[in-house]
Amino acid sequence: MQAIVLVGGEGTRLRPLTFGTPKPMVPIMNVPFLARTLERLYDVGIRDVILPAGYMPQAITEYFGDGSRLGMNITYVIEDEPLGTAGAIKNVEQHITGPFFVMNGDVLTSLDLQAMIDYHTQKGGLGVLHLIKVEDPSAFGCVVHDENGRISQFVEKPPKGTEPTNEVNAGTYLLEPGVLNMIPPGRNVSIERETFPKILAEGNALYAYTTSDYWIDVGRPEHYLSAHRDILSGAMPLKVEPGVNGPGVSKLQAQGDAFNLIAPVHIEKDVQVDPSAKVGPNVVLGAGCRIGANAIVQESVLWDNVIVENGAHIEESIIASGSRIGANARIGRGSVIGHDVVIEAGTIAPEGSRIGPTAPIGAK
Repeated sequence: MQAIVLVGGEGTRLRPLTFGTPKPMVPIMNVPFLARTLERLYDVGIRDVILPAGYMPQAITEYFGDGSRLGMNITYVIEDEPLGTAGAIKNVEQHITGPFFVMNGDVLTSLDLQAMIDYHTQKGGLGVLHLIKVEDPSAFGCVVHDENGRISQFVEKPPKGTEPTNEVNAGTYLLEPGVLNMIPPGRNVSIERETFPKILAEGNALYAYTTSDYWIDVGRPEHYLSAHRDILSGAMPLKVEPGVNGPGVSKLQAQGDAFNLIAPVHIEKDVQVDPSAKVGPNVVLGAGCRIGANAIVQESVLWDNVIVENGAHIEESIIASGSRIGANARIGRGSVIGHDVVIEAGTIAPEGSRIGPTAPIGAK
């Protein structure tokens, strides 16, 4: 069994969240998102992974290399031009040797991949699509199937109130190599809009695998923060202990500096928190972060080596690596601060601010 993880192209666009960080390298609980995906594949015995992309940032190849450090074999395939979700798969056809998973590089899910493999073995056909039920399917691709799970129709983003079902495409597929014959080479092709309907039109079988697993697209800042809250609460299982946890906690507790850590909080190694600071709830601190006296950090994710100076207040925000939040500055809810940004002392960043690495703002 192999896996194709789509780290670029349709559905995996870089968004303001990353500020120059390749999306797969955006951390989830201080580990690159792509590494979390590879961990799940490794757990079900998959060792052969293909990463197709319209770009391949050096950060990805340097971190993962050929995969041997992870006990895996990683093949990188670069697209000369964007090929879409199906075109990207067709472009790696020469590396496919049997049934394979296709995984959307934006999706965090608790889906049991082994159970999906077993379901496909039972049903047969050209493939199985993971579906979930949502309250409002109008923003998704609805998938209609019969009581045996055989798919009969795909309806992309139906107007609200007209949707034929509330079961939507969740972005994980287990496919047979025969699907490759349905994809024309050398052009942009959407597997959702073109290939899957073509498979049905030619009388081939695709099956729905509907579950109630956790599922979220982390490509938007608000979803990224929600995902971390869900991990900290246990709603998204990720082997994280409840309460105040992480490799940096024991050192703080030994120093007596954990009095104002309000659970749930996750702390990486080499973090310093002044005893008068208040950190939490729902906070993740990356390696090397420093939180100053009387600072407040709530409902936020700070990447590595972020400095929060005395009296600063951060609420419901994402702060990328190497940034400094000046003394008594306030970062409003829903803000994203890019890499190596300096927010000067006393600055008030309004709600929803987007401050990039080359555009520090002065005190106001």
